[in-house]
Amino acid sequence: METMEITGRSDFALWAIQRAQEIVTAQGAAFAMAARDMNEEALVETAAALGKAIGDAMLEVFDGLIGE
Repeated sequence: METMEITGRSDFALWAIQRAQEIVTAQGAAFAMAARDMNEEALVETAAALGKAIGDAMLEVFDGLIGE
C-alpha cells in the first residue's frame, strides 16, 4: 500500500475509506463466501483474517500519529 500523509480530518477520512474498501474486498469477500458455504473452519479462519486486517489498519494509523 502507498504511504499517505495525513494532515487533517479530510485526509484521515479518505485514508479510512480506502483502507476499509481494501479490507472488505480482500478479507470480507472470503468471510462472506465461507458463511455462504456454511464452512465452519473457513469461517473461523476468515473471521480471524478480517479481524487482523482491521487491527493492522488501526495500528498503521496509530503508529503514524505517534511518530509526530
